[in-house]
Amino acid sequence: MRTAIVTDSASYLSAADIQKYDIHVVPITVIFGQQTYLENVEITSKEFYERMRTAAKLPTTTQVTLGQMQQMYDQLAADGYDAVISIHLSSGITSFIPNLESYLPNVTNIKVYPFDSLITAGGEANMVLLAAKLVAAGYSPEQVLQELTKLRATTQVFFIVDNLSHLVRTGRLSNASGLVGNLLRIKPILTFDDAGKIIAIEKERTMRRAYQGIKAKLAHALATTKEPLRAMVVNGNNPKLQAEWVADLHASFPNLIIDESEIGPVVGVHVGEGVMGLFWAQDWEKWPITKN
Repeated sequence: MRTAIVTDSASYLSAADIQKYDIHVVPITVIFGQQTYLENVEITSKEFYERMRTAAKLPTTTQVTLGQMQQMYDQLAADGYDAVISIHLSSGITSFIPNLESYLPNVTNIKVYPFDSLITAGGEANMVLLAAKLVAAGYSPEQVLQELTKLRATTQVFFIVDNLSHLVRTGRLSNASGLVGNLLRIKPILTFDDAGKIIAIEKERTMRRAYQGIKAKLAHALATTKEPLRAMVVNGNNPKLQAEWVADLHASFPNLIIDESEIGPVVGVHVGEGVMGLFWAQDWEKWPITKN
C-alpha cells in the first residue's frame, strides 16, 4: 500500500522537511478585511506580522475547506497513492477535524485516515514527521495511527503570549473569564488541555519568570522520563528572544536536541506577535521501529 502524509499549514514544517519527507501541506486562509491569503503561499509570516501591527481591523482565519481537501485527495489518488494519513490541528480550537470526518464518506477514490493532533505548530509537526518515518519503514496506516497516539500522549507545550487580548478576542482561551481584568498586567503560562483546548495554568508578571517556570517543567520531564525527549522552541516574530531561549536551554541541557520553528499567520491571529513557546515530546527521530 502506498500511503501519503497530509497536514495543514499550521504545523509550520520547514520547506526542507516538507521536501525531504514528501509531506503534502494544505494551506489555511488568513483574512484581512475583504482580502484573503493562503498561509505561507500568498503571505509570509514577516508580512503578516507587519500588516497586523498597522491594520485598521485585526485579521481572522477560516478553516481549510472540504473542497481543498477533496482536491488534495484527488491529486494523491491520481498520483498512485492508496491511502492518506491526514494530520491536523487541534479539534479543541477548530471544528475542522469533525467536519472532515463527516465528509469522508464522500471520498471514494482513496482511503483517508484522519488524525487529531490535539495541538498545533511544533507538536503537530512532530507527529507529521513521525508518520513519514513510519510509512517509510513499512507501517500500515492503522499502525501509524497507533504510534501517533502514543507520541501525542508524550507531547507537552507551554507558551506565553505578549498580549492575551488576541486569544480572548478570537474565543480560543477556554478559561479567560478569570484573567480578562488583568490582561495587561500578567504573562500567564498557557497550554493545551486533554481536549485540545487552550487554557491558562499559571500567572506570572514577566516573560522571564514565565520562561523560568516552563524551563523547570522541562527539567522535571527530563528527570522523570525514560524515553529520549526532543524539544522545540517556537516564536511569533520574536527571533531575538528565541535565540536567548535556545542558548540557555543548550547550556542547561547539553544533551537535549532542540529544534526551532515559528508561529505563522494562522496561529498568530489568535496568539499575537511576540508569542513564545516550548514543546517537548518523545523524540520522533529515535522512535523504536518494530515493523520491517
